[in-house]
Amino acid sequence: MIDTEGVVKFHGHSCPGLAIGIRAAEIALREIGPHSSDEEIVAIVETDMCGVDAIQYLTGCTFGKGNLIHLDYGKNAFTFIRRSDGKALRIVMRPDASGPPNPDRQTLLERVRSGAATEEEQARFDALHGRRAQQVFDAPEEALFEVREVEPRIPARARILTSLACDACGEMTMETRTRRFQGRTLCIPCFEAAENRL
Repeated sequence: MIDTEGVVKFHGHSCPGLAIGIRAAEIALREIGPHSSDEEIVAIVETDMCGVDAIQYLTGCTFGKGNLIHLDYGKNAFTFIRRSDGKALRIVMRPDASGPPNPDRQTLLERVRSGAATEEEQARFDALHGRRAQQVFDAPEEALFEVREVEPRIPARARILTSLACDACGEMTMETRTRRFQGRTLCIPCFEAAENRL
């Protein structure tokens, strides 16, 4: 049984994007395995949208454990890998899964985001948003996603690495993320700033 209430509490609100992540996680849990308290299950997400919170909460894949990997491609696409046997699924939202465009919802969204929405417009947007989330929950999986097995490139397990103090700002930085510049060890922001001064 999926803990939808827990997911909503973790994320902070219910929305269509969260519903997409819940539905993708349901497939992963059924086909790849149960909640990952270690690094056995890996999730590779190609978006930073709301649904990723559902995937973290439900599958146990997290940045801290190194088994949640974000590829900034802007796609509602999620790959789940079981390390023990290499089984991997890629779950991609279908182009027509959102249904036809809703100009009213888009106009309301723009007004809400800009802070110009009236209370009535906000309530109308919330109702449309809630209906869309419910449609995602009610839709058959095959109407929402294309699911296929893929050949995985299994990422290495998380490693604990040495940190070094940046010679410019003094902040501790993972050694593998430092850069050498004119004989100094720099964190990436300080390296970029030094490079831009040239």
